[in-house]
Amino acid sequence: MNAFSTVYWKEVRENLRDRRTLVNALITGPLLGPVMFIMLMNIMINQQLEKSDRPLSVPVIGAALAPNLVVALKSAGIDAAPAPSDPETAVREQRADVIVRISPSYVQAWSKGQAVQVELIYDSSRRDASTPVARVRNVIEGYGKREGAMRLIARGLSPTTAWPVQVAERDQATSQSRSALMFSFLPYFFVLTVFLGGMYLAIDLTAGERERQSLEPLFVNPVSRWKILAGKLGAICTFSVVSLLLSVAAFATAPWFIPTDKLGIALDLGLRFGAQVVLLMLPLILLLAALQSLVSAFAKSYREAQTYLSILMIIPVLPSALLSVIPVRAEPWMYAVPLLGQNLGIVQLLRGDGVPAWQMGLCLAGGFVAAILAVWATAWMYRSERLAISG
Repeated sequence: MNAFSTVYWKEVRENLRDRRTLVNALITGPLLGPVMFIMLMNIMINQQLEKSDRPLSVPVIGAALAPNLVVALKSAGIDAAPAPSDPETAVREQRADVIVRISPSYVQAWSKGQAVQVELIYDSSRRDASTPVARVRNVIEGYGKREGAMRLIARGLSPTTAWPVQVAERDQATSQSRSALMFSFLPYFFVLTVFLGGMYLAIDLTAGERERQSLEPLFVNPVSRWKILAGKLGAICTFSVVSLLLSVAAFATAPWFIPTDKLGIALDLGLRFGAQVVLLMLPLILLLAALQSLVSAFAKSYREAQTYLSILMIIPVLPSALLSVIPVRAEPWMYAVPLLGQNLGIVQLLRGDGVPAWQMGLCLAGGFVAAILAVWATAWMYRSERLAISG
């Protein structure tokens, strides 16, 4: 058995016996995050769907002034309730999601064929109130358009006279591409899973062994340093791959628990999607393993390495955070940028567009070039005799 496989299997066996590494690498990262997200999304979506379907009770000020409007609201499942004395305070104190206030001059203006005023009092900062507000607004606007059309017809005019320009929408979004809006964070989750999957192992195999003073006996053996490093990187990558596979498998269960059919989206996170994600992530697995080993090599203790890698963890967040705040149109060169290329590629897979061979090639080429540079830097660090000395 050569030096690489000896070091590799030694590190894998030792860390399989370490409960802390197993929990953090194979449970906390790849499973806990997806499970929590799916549960939260399921609860949130069901709550919103329930609000959009169930009858609403909305306080209406001046309901007697507009009986036909009240009937239109009721036909849409919105019942007029008694109004509070101070509607603004009632909304601010969250005693009501939305309150309708009909102008006292409603009857007089309506009889003269003039525009009438109906106010919606609500708090736009309350996300839970957005669905009721939208329902009430749509009903009132629809009622206004119907009555406006009837006024024109009564005067012998076509209703289209009031709308000389009509917008015809041709939405090209598919049911699957719409799902990318909801799951656009997945690239960040996968990168973070890979990072956490190998982080604790990388710390233990470098800073941990340095603290335990077990690196020096290992380096004394007549074995090339790069073979020792290769065995350690192989073990880190193995844990990262397993962590990624568990995360992909966990997210594949999302369509079972999230009512995608009610949302009008199609979510395909099956075997083909998972296989392409793993392929896109391969260079990042090696890159992050090398960077974690390199950063850990500068630390003299396990705790110090944890601090350094916690700062390094910010890097995987950047592409997803930037793309969510500043949407950009993908350019060919972007696919060759590590992390950014994977982010764009996974979003395309979510949309159902697929990743063409040239884009996949750029992602893999750019990522592996960066990974090779990181491995070279780590190998150079492993040549230093100070690495084996603690304190």
